[in-house]
Amino acid sequence: MFWRGVWGYLPANVVQGVAGFLAIILFTRLLSPEEFGRYALAFSILTMAHVAVFTWLEAAMARFWAASTPGADLQGHFAGLYRTALGLTAAFVPLAALILWLWPADPLFRIAVAAGVMGCPVRCLVKLAQERLRAEGEVTKSAGIDMTVTITGLAIGVGFALAGAGGAAPLLGLGLAPLLVLPFVLPGEWRRGRGARLEPARMKAYAAYGYPIAASLALTVVLASTDRFLLAAFLDEAAVGAYHAGYSIANRTLDVLFLWLGTAGQPALVMALERGGRERLAVAAREQLSTFLLIGLPAAAGVALVAQPLADVLIGEALRAAAVTVTPWIALSALLYGLTAYYFGQAFTLGKKTTALLGAMAVPAVLNVILNLILVPRFGLIGAAWATAASFGVGLIATLALGRRVLPLPMAWESLVRCGVAAGGMALVVSVLPAPGGAAELILKAGVGGGVYAALALTINAGGVRDTALSLLARRRAARAAA
Repeated sequence: MFWRGVWGYLPANVVQGVAGFLAIILFTRLLSPEEFGRYALAFSILTMAHVAVFTWLEAAMARFWAASTPGADLQGHFAGLYRTALGLTAAFVPLAALILWLWPADPLFRIAVAAGVMGCPVRCLVKLAQERLRAEGEVTKSAGIDMTVTITGLAIGVGFALAGAGGAAPLLGLGLAPLLVLPFVLPGEWRRGRGARLEPARMKAYAAYGYPIAASLALTVVLASTDRFLLAAFLDEAAVGAYHAGYSIANRTLDVLFLWLGTAGQPALVMALERGGRERLAVAAREQLSTFLLIGLPAAAGVALVAQPLADVLIGEALRAAAVTVTPWIALSALLYGLTAYYFGQAFTLGKKTTALLGAMAVPAVLNVILNLILVPRFGLIGAAWATAASFGVGLIATLALGRRVLPLPMAWESLVRCGVAAGGMALVVSVLPAPGGAAELILKAGVGGGVYAALALTINAGGVRDTALSLLARRRAARAAA
């Protein structure tokens, strides 16, 4: 199931990656540094609002579908989630509107926040459908929704930016794109719960499982956004824009990769545990961690090595110089977070002990605030990047330690060493290449670095890549012979 998902979700994640980089290229040029900083702050607020109100429903859909039996039980699962989502929407929209109306913030910033926050309920309904499709293994349909929302959101956001919407433009795209998809997914999803009643006991159990996940994600948002608000307080919105630009090119690269693998991996781990027990789970988990390391380590090292030419190509000139300084540190942070969220953190969701996950994320979240208060006033943007990397490192350690008490997931030390050796060899070669700057340097270093890493990884069988490749070739030959 894991590899079927990996290949099935590849097109969607290619689209996600391309759209993410296009967003950086376009919005750092269409928006002023102040407007881009305003967008970054507003995006943090809308993410926190969505996580606080709706994410627990999405987590419950992902985890409890496999555990529900066909018939009335599964109907109750869908009825409870969708009816609760609509009830929360009925309360969320007027309350958010009242808060935004009374909030004595800058009008342009308030418009940007409103553009994003009001799209939260629609994004939740579409996300519920995607989580159901993921859980069922309907890879093509889930990926199709993802690609449609991503492409449409970028196009709408760019259109509003050209029309002069400023920092609200990208957020209008994020809010309106799911709304265009909703009529095609909601009717069918709603029918799955037809005839069933909302069961308070079921939803209480789902909330007990999902709210700690939502709270831990809220702490992750704190980890990822405290620096922006403190940069705005100690410096200005232009500094926030520069930091967010550098943060985006590094984080987006790693996040797309881990999201790709995690989208396929999480339901595969749930299915392995539910259908095969802990022994089957251990096999599936070790395979996933090896794959994460095989792809994640060189990606993080590569982004750090090409920070300057990557910024030359992707980021507008007004934000470029400052953004380059934070990119390597954010690449490290993204690697640490990816391993935490998409592998080691799965111990809590698989073991249904999500309260412990909240405790694991509380430590780095608090540390992040403290470090930013100390480092940002003194070192500015690079201080915020140091604080983020250190906090995510502590978060990985805390998650690993607490997760082993809930449901121990296997380590992959041999894969870590082999992938680290291959990534180190790649870094040595890339570091001595000429630096002509711009796209030429990016293409040269990315091409040579990727080739060197692939050769070394195959030679030393890093992450079991050679074994996997030989196995796939053998299957293809067997299929041809049978035909």
